Amino acid sequence: MKTVSTYNFAGKRALIRVDFNVPLNDRYEITDDTRIKATIPTITKILNDGGSVILMSHLGRPKDGPTEKYSLKHLVTPLSIVFGRPVKFADDCIGESAYTQAAALQPGEILLLENLRFYKEEEKGNVEFAEKLSKLGDVWVNDAFGTAHRAHASTAVVGQFFQDKVCGFVMLAELENAQKVLENPIRPFTAIMGGSKVSDKILIIERLLDKVDNLIIGGGMTYTFSLAEGGKIGKSISEPDKVELAKSLLEKAAAKGVKLYMPLDNVCADKFSNDANREIVARGEIADEWEGLDIGPESVKLFSEVIEGSKTILWNGPMGVFEFPNFAVGTNAIADAVVKATEENDAFSLIGGGDSASAVNNAGYGDRVSYVSTGGGALLEYMEGKVLPGVAALQD
Repeated sequence: MKTVSTYNFAGKRALIRVDFNVPLNDRYEITDDTRIKATIPTITKILNDGGSVILMSHLGRPKDGPTEKYSLKHLVTPLSIVFGRPVKFADDCIGESAYTQAAALQPGEILLLENLRFYKEEEKGNVEFAEKLSKLGDVWVNDAFGTAHRAHASTAVVGQFFQDKVCGFVMLAELENAQKVLENPIRPFTAIMGGSKVSDKILIIERLLDKVDNLIIGGGMTYTFSLAEGGKIGKSISEPDKVELAKSLLEKAAAKGVKLYMPLDNVCADKFSNDANREIVARGEIADEWEGLDIGPESVKLFSEVIEGSKTILWNGPMGVFEFPNFAVGTNAIADAVVKATEENDAFSLIGGGDSASAVNNAGYGDRVSYVSTGGGALLEYMEGKVLPGVAALQD
């Protein structure tokens, strides 16, 4: 696989698939530019080589073609500031504006294309659409790990039209760090799995049972496990049809000698709101009209002790409804413990994208853990052992 570091981009127009699917507020201002900053090394290397850059990305989930809310034009000024040069913009990703501006690019210049998903052909992996995109550049660079699990036109199909296909620094770092956890973990190895659904995490949990020493389960999925143990969960989120699945995971963990930790207590609320009344109860003892929204103090203490004694840590998914400050205590405490293990116990910590990445970055800990993944779904699928189309396209 060719990588950005080994390829000379002098005189080349690099068509780069980036993941600029960043959150915007009502004024179209970026509220989290983590994904943009992650691409700086790749883009800078190409420009320093004497190449030019054509950036293509999606933004959001537009349903009916061009939409103001999802236009990438809102990123032009922020990108110009980040890269210290004016960023050109094509109001279509395959129209005349795009072709004309791409053809006229000089070394050191950057062109941003309009949202790829304004065309339904993008998500359908349409070959003709991919071929049209390919005519914009001389070399294809895939640096969008966050969409590598999708066989979309720009993330995978377009690769067949290029002789030179290059792996960007973001993509390479994601793959290397995932491999470090999966193939060469220093022990004890602890995985922390949160989020609301067991069904979303079943495949990775099963695979991790062959690799980890400790498995911590938190978040909404714990209430399905509580049901499996015959506990009371009140109005807590759960998947009653996945109770047998939860039971089988408990049995598999025991059979493989994995220490499985679940909350000892929960912070419950009488309504789904930050200002709800709260009470702390033992796991499996939630009253009928209450719901669990966070792990309790005893759980925090137990989980933190396990994490701080670990040498390899994988964290994917929050411990509760961390969007509500009053129910973010558990998630923030886990972030504290992961940072402490990283800094004081020299642990390798991989934060698995999505809500976990948001929690770590919002707490200001992004640079105090070993690696924060930019791709939640892609990382999970890679760790489940699936072939990612965006990675496979770089290898043929």
